[in-house]
Amino acid sequence: MSERDEADPLALPEYAPGATAVLGDAERWPTLDSAGAARLARLRHHPHAPRWVHATGDRLTAEQVERTRHPLPVDGWLDEHLAAARGLLHYRGRGDLAELADFPTIARADLARDIASFVPLDADFGRMVQGSSSGSTGAALVIPDDVEEVARGFHLLVDLVRATGVDWRPDGERMALAHVVHQRTAFTYASVISGFGQRTMARVNLHPADWQDASSRRAFLVDQDPQVITGDPTSLAELLEPDLRDAVRPLALFSGAMALSGPLRSDLERAFACPVFDVYGLHETRPIAVRTDDGPFRVLDRRVLVETLDEAGLPVPEGEVGELVVTAGENPLLPLVRYRTGDFGRLVRLPDGAVGIADLEGREHTRFVAGDGRSVPCVDLTQVLQAHGAAGWTVEQDAAGDVRASIAGGDPVAVRRALEALLGRPVPLRRVDRLIDLGEGKPRRYRSSAVPGWATTAPAVTAPASTAPTSPPR
Repeated sequence: MSERDEADPLALPEYAPGATAVLGDAERWPTLDSAGAARLARLRHHPHAPRWVHATGDRLTAEQVERTRHPLPVDGWLDEHLAAARGLLHYRGRGDLAELADFPTIARADLARDIASFVPLDADFGRMVQGSSSGSTGAALVIPDDVEEVARGFHLLVDLVRATGVDWRPDGERMALAHVVHQRTAFTYASVISGFGQRTMARVNLHPADWQDASSRRAFLVDQDPQVITGDPTSLAELLEPDLRDAVRPLALFSGAMALSGPLRSDLERAFACPVFDVYGLHETRPIAVRTDDGPFRVLDRRVLVETLDEAGLPVPEGEVGELVVTAGENPLLPLVRYRTGDFGRLVRLPDGAVGIADLEGREHTRFVAGDGRSVPCVDLTQVLQAHGAAGWTVEQDAAGDVRASIAGGDPVAVRRALEALLGRPVPLRRVDRLIDLGEGKPRRYRSSAVPGWATTAPAVTAPASTAPTSPPR
């Protein structure tokens, strides 16, 4: 560990630079040529680079590089997928599994308990790399990732960008892709994409602690000039800061991992004049659906099938909200069938016949209790929060029914008035300027410990007693 880490009581050994690197460059990039190696060296030793913690490569042979440029065929994929799943140890002795509906639903807890039982016995472990999923609750889950599937995921992004009319191709020495995070401690690395002209990509932590000085992150991004930037809403919002707003000129932005609010999407579109893709997916399932506006998410045309089920695992009536349950066949090392995501939404038919997901609420389909005992779904809160310009928020209700809220950006007076009208009870409100000020990582946007229908002691409110926010905007 570095001297800086040794003096840091919160430092973690696995985040010490190079602590988990075990392969050499020839193994990480079997097709790496002299031009790619030179780009990688410049990136690794850039005078303004952040601290690189890890080293990783795509591990693709020339044959695999070519194969991963093309999506997997979808004709007949489900029958093939279910046949592979029947051979998993998890389903031994489970009876007749003739059709999709015969398979019991599974959840994250099943994977955490014995993920090996979901890996095919004939899996090619020579293609496996280890990934992890922190999820929104519980311990991190180690995921067996397939190197071809990971590389194919990059080309999915390329295809989505090109479908909007933006011709994303290697451009001089520009970095192809920057994945940005904003957290105190993060895995960061410099890499090369073998199937994209051996241009560079990097996982970059925008947190000030990872840079040599206050000007380094701007200087680095200006010089690397990434073509496309991916991240969660908190990290993408950091690009709107004065020192970064004009430092990048992306062809497109991709947001994932957390819900992207409408106001933040608009801010990013105005600032960078490029499409902003809101991707819904999990590490376990891979990307499921995407949108570039505030309408329903479009389920991707790939090996993914989405159902909406109730708590008992039965289909909900058409058009009603249910838990999103996903059958995912992109990763051959983890053929999931009827995986409960913990997310909720409605399946709808889009004008062109594609399947869409409307009213998506990630992780928790939280319901709040109004002052008169009514149950208020969190989607109602989302609508008023976005309508008044909030770029992010947390709303919490305790067992007694008391509610408190925090918002990033937006009109605090209008938000408080709307929440109190919606919930019929006082809502103390805190406003912060930036998403990161709501908390690092993946803070839950909604939490309620109150039980719908129970009488509570909190006073009902039909109009706010005061229109002033609890704490003034900063």
